[in-house]
Amino acid sequence: MQAILINDDKSLRWDFVLTPEIKDDEVLVKISAAALNRADLMQREGDYPPPPGAPDWMGLEISGVITEIGSIAKEKSAFKVGDKVCALLGGGGYAEYAAVKYDMLMPVPKNCSMIEAAAIPEAFATAYLNLFIEGKIKEGDTLLMHAGASGLASVVIPMAKAFGVRVITSVLSEKIAKSIKHLNADVVIDSSKEKTADVLKRELANGNGVDVAIDCLGGEHMGECLPYLNHGARWIMIAALAGQKTEIDLKNIYVRNVRIIGSTLRSRTPEVKAQILAELVKNVFPKIEKGLIRPTIYKTLPIEKAEEAHAILQRGENVGKVVLTLD
Repeated sequence: MQAILINDDKSLRWDFVLTPEIKDDEVLVKISAAALNRADLMQREGDYPPPPGAPDWMGLEISGVITEIGSIAKEKSAFKVGDKVCALLGGGGYAEYAAVKYDMLMPVPKNCSMIEAAAIPEAFATAYLNLFIEGKIKEGDTLLMHAGASGLASVVIPMAKAFGVRVITSVLSEKIAKSIKHLNADVVIDSSKEKTADVLKRELANGNGVDVAIDCLGGEHMGECLPYLNHGARWIMIAALAGQKTEIDLKNIYVRNVRIIGSTLRSRTPEVKAQILAELVKNVFPKIEKGLIRPTIYKTLPIEKAEEAHAILQRGENVGKVVLTLD
């Protein structure tokens, strides 16, 4: 088979590798589409190595069709050859085939295309993890989701709204704010016009303080925002794209009982990931099938154009997910 490999100069090539041989608890998936994540860019730069046992090539979420199934996978799951599935991977999605443990598979939701299905596993699992497991968010709460035009925000915002959560998000410009109007966030902060901390201060004074924040930016603005959260709020750090250091008023943290939580999906055990996927199918897929939550697809490209697809993420121009397709 062929896969996208990383050259010594960090450029990409579509080249031949061995087709995976499945274990008894795995299935072989012929890949239809693979969605991009910022973790792919980090892996390409050598900053986010795949976990032990995962292929060297990138790709954390795919859709495809089962072509082979191991004996244990057949015994312990309802999947069969020919089923359309989407899957969460430790790596290896930029390829023609992937070997996947049976409990990392999900059925393609009804009324979803294979391209949309490829955009579900990593992004939806990350959203679910941070909203409901780490954030313990509930109906009537207020969420702050930074980087409203990101692929993750395109999932987090509608998922939160579907469960009755009020959403505040931040973007870099009025143009970007208009581009995410379809996500139906309650408050969109244009950070070129006003500081996020000022908006949160006003929201708190009006009785709409933040209960959960999902932050992929960090930097100095994180510390500026912390004083303006509800008592007992959870601030969840999932990345630090705007800087790894900030200044925090520690008295505010303990007086207001604010919890700062570091969270990544990749660091979770396989058992935890499997549980997240099972809860997704049970709790979120019915809302996907009703059209209450849909993956936002920014652009699709053939897998041979992975370099071009990465450039879209590097420039930060995408609103939603970029997906690679295979014939």
